[in-house]
Parts: sequence; structure tokens; C-alpha cells
Amino acid sequence: MTADLTELLDRSRAILLDFDGPVCSIFGGHPAPLVAAELLNLLDVRGVDLAGDIRDETDPMEVLRWSATLGKPELTREVEDGLCRAELLATQSAIPDPYGREVIVAARGAGRPVAIVSNNSAPAIDAYLQAHRLAGHIAYVAGRAYAQPERMKPNPEPIWRAASALDVEPAACVLIGDSLFDIEGAHAAGVPVIAYANKPPKVQRFTDAGADVVLTSMADIATALLALTAER
Repeated sequence: MTADLTELLDRSRAILLDFDGPVCSIFGGHPAPLVAAELLNLLDVRGVDLAGDIRDETDPMEVLRWSATLGKPELTREVEDGLCRAELLATQSAIPDPYGREVIVAARGAGRPVAIVSNNSAPAIDAYLQAHRLAGHIAYVAGRAYAQPERMKPNPEPIWRAASALDVEPAACVLIGDSLFDIEGAHAAGVPVIAYANKPPKVQRFTDAGADVVLTSMADIATALLALTAER
């Protein structure tokens, strides 16, 4: 735990938390490459030319983004619907991230409301939170806008939406995320960002991207929040 982390959390009024990564691995038991392949097959069946790198794409979110470039909203909606179904199925075997639950509970204890800000669909997030008895600790869920992948992070819109729902100025929030999209989106929204480097190569990547704090364990955040609770 660093002094920078303690100071950042101390001056925060709300916690904005990415979902896939800091809270759980949503595709931990239902692999993302399988979902991406299913979405690509859907497009292939509809006669879409899967030329170039997209044919080998393993990230279902990127397949959704790509579908929006086709200029056929009905196809984007089909991909969206397929992804939503896959995410709901995936929540049944999602793997909780170590200390993700502890961070959520400790944040509430420290008087910091928590909002989920995610590129995953809200129904899937809600299903996971209910199944893991976390729904009561979450004040708001800003999930993926339906069939509008351009509004996903790094677009700051969902971050602003969450801050507004909590009635907290963006600069008084802190975003915890595990991707460059989280860092880029937080910067665009004017929100400080704690980058969770859950894989070793991410540490330097996140540092270079200008994250306010880079951590390799969510336990550090939980510990710092518990210390704030003790001071109340």
C-alpha cells in the first residue's frame, strides 16, 4: 500500500469500479474466445465478409465494436443480443477476483458509495451481484449502452453517468479499473484512476499511460479503505 493510494482514497467521495477484472472474471468459466467465435459465426451466417484480422478476434467486445462499423444497425443489435445472452450465461461460472468483494464492502463501510462502470451489460452485472450477495452494496450500475458500442469506455460517458447518479463531481470520484480503456476513459472524464495490474505486463503499461496509482492486488485498496473506516 502506498501513500499515494491512501491520499487518493482519503479525498475521494465515491468509488467507481470496473466489473470484469476488479470484481470478477466474467468469462472465467465460459471463455471469451468461445463467445467471440459465436458472435463471428452469427455475422458469417448473415453473409458478412469477415475479412482481415476480425476473423481471428478473441475479444467479444471487439466483435461488437466492429459490427457497428458495418453500417447495419440490425446486425449490431443481433450481436448485442448474442453477447448479452452469453454474458448472462457466463455469470453462472464467473470467477470472483481476490479481494474484489472486500473492496466493495470496505468502501461502503468507509462511507464511499460504489458504482459499477462497465462495458459489460447491466443485466449480467446485476445477476452476478445478486448471486454473490453484493447488490445491496452497490449504489448504481452503469452498464453497456444497448447496441451502441461507441458509448463504451474509453468514452467517458458511462463514467459521467455513474458520477451523476451518485451526485458526486467526477473529480471527487476515483475509478478502479484493469485496462487501458479504463485509464483513458477516466482521464477524459476528469476522474483520478487506480489501475489494477492483474497481469505483470500491465504494470509498466499502466504506468506509461499515466494512471494515478498502479497496484497488483485489490487487497491494498481494501486495506486502505478499512483504515479510513477506522478513522470515522
